[in-house]
Amino acid sequence: MIKSVLRGFALATAMSAVAFAAAKNPTVGGAAMFDSKNIIENAVNSKDHTTLVAAVKAAGLVGTLEGKGPFTVFAPTNEAFAALPKGTVDTLLKPENKATLTKVLTCHVVAADAMAKTVAKMIKDDGGEHDIKTVGDCVLKAKENMGKITLTDENGGVSHVTIADVKQSNGVIHVVDKVLLPKM
Repeated sequence: MIKSVLRGFALATAMSAVAFAAAKNPTVGGAAMFDSKNIIENAVNSKDHTTLVAAVKAAGLVGTLEGKGPFTVFAPTNEAFAALPKGTVDTLLKPENKATLTKVLTCHVVAADAMAKTVAKMIKDDGGEHDIKTVGDCVLKAKENMGKITLTDENGGVSHVTIADVKQSNGVIHVVDKVLLPKM
């Protein structure tokens, strides 16, 4: 009887430790995000990122974002894509627009593992604004105000980081509320 109780206690303690470890990452789009999974493995589970996932597939970037990294992805939500002018997403998803779609998406990716605290320090060290160069050769202007990071794209569009520091096995995702657009 005592052994049975001890086994049950040990199992409950182990399960609590697993739950606590999993709780470190915020949920995104109603789904748990696991730092043991890569960016794609987690993104496909977020109901808020179905448009982003479809765009990544259409651009042929799945293999890249499943790769070793490290990557920082500023991940626009479905609402962010829906806020683009009517027809923009459908046009970008057409095969003949793959190069433009790829450019837009890679302007959301940095070849580094940049947690919000690191970005905030770079902003502070640079006097309130830090240039972030993306793998798509875009330059995003990062600013911090009252603990929140904003990114300004090359056209002056401002996006807010709404969920920061979603750890991945190959980097980090920061959820943003606007699609960052390159100068075309």
